[in-house]
Amino acid sequence: MDGFHLANAELARLGRADRKGAPDTFDVAGFANLLHRLRVQQPGEVVYAPQFRREIEEPVAGSIPLEHDTGLLIVEGNYLLLGDEHWAPVAALLDEVWFINVDDAVRRQRLVARHQSFGRSAEEAHAWVEQTDEPNARRIAACRHRADWCVRWDA
Repeated sequence: MDGFHLANAELARLGRADRKGAPDTFDVAGFANLLHRLRVQQPGEVVYAPQFRREIEEPVAGSIPLEHDTGLLIVEGNYLLLGDEHWAPVAALLDEVWFINVDDAVRRQRLVARHQSFGRSAEEAHAWVEQTDEPNARRIAACRHRADWCVRWDA
C-alpha cells in the first residue's frame, strides 16, 4: 500500500506534507483499482504495482510485477479497514483482513526508532509519532472490529 503514497510535491501542494502517512495522503482510488485489476487479471497478464522507495522517500510506479499465477498475495496497510467513503471499497476487494495488535508503548518505541533510522533526530521522531502517527493509530484501532482475524504481537 505504501506505493500509493502521494508524491512529496503533491503532498506539499495540498498542504499535507507534515501528515504524510495519514489516510488522505494516499491515492486510495489507485490502490482500490490495483486490487480490482488483480481480481480480474487474465492468464499471461502481468499487473504492475508501485513500490515505496525509502532511499528517496517516494513511490515508484510499475516496480512490482504481479503474475496471474501468484498463489498468495499479502497486502499490508494501516487503513484497509477504514469505513469512510474513500477506503470502504478496499476491504471488499480482500479475501481476509487481519489486524495486528501491538502494545501501544512497544509500537511507539518502534516508530520512534524507525523514524530515527531514516534520519530524524530523536526530538523530531518523538514529535512525528505524537503529532502524526498517534492520531492515525487511534483511527486504525477503532476499526479493528471489522477484521476477520485479530492477532496479538508481543515484544
